[in-house]
Amino acid sequence: MATSDKFVITISRQVGAGGAAIGTKLASELNVFFADRDILRSAALKLSAAEEDLEHREESLLSFWHSLFKTLPQTDTFILPPVARALEYTDEELFNVEKNIILDIAERNSAVILGRCGNYVLRDHPKHIRIFLHADKDYRIHRIMDLYDLQHDEATEMIEKTDKQRGSYYKTFTGTDWTQATNYDLTINTGKTGPEKAVQLILAYIKQREDLGI
Repeated sequence: MATSDKFVITISRQVGAGGAAIGTKLASELNVFFADRDILRSAALKLSAAEEDLEHREESLLSFWHSLFKTLPQTDTFILPPVARALEYTDEELFNVEKNIILDIAERNSAVILGRCGNYVLRDHPKHIRIFLHADKDYRIHRIMDLYDLQHDEATEMIEKTDKQRGSYYKTFTGTDWTQATNYDLTINTGKTGPEKAVQLILAYIKQREDLGI
């Protein structure tokens, strides 16, 4: 994969493994577009929803009660409040909107794309590297504590909840396990490497692919 050609790198990640920091640095090193919040922002515009409301729907499925709430008819006595407008859209509708945004980004630019089943959405892209970032739970807990100023039990709960949500979301729309190594070209334990070394490993892998003419 020659970096002079249009290419895409997708990063799937466990929460606390450094996905956003690594993706941002990698895109900077390669001088390409980094797609994360831009996907959310574009989806919110397309769905006429508030970005902050839609954020809680990303890479997670509606609970049973939220799904039931969404189906209730709006009448003069029951109208969805603005904060709940994001519930008007099904999981599939939101996935398809973000999928089309990702496809459009990859068609127009070389890019690093974070999350949102990007490795699956762009599986047919001819110049695509799929990366998965993971780390042991203790490393992720302490990183989340530092990033969000949380207590140990709060960070643990956040990790367990997010891992479960992302796993269910990925399984629903791809039919495979989110952490399955065969879904990716390169997996990195960032708890062993740290974010900076992880970026260097990815750049070295890209260089190797170039040398092999892939």
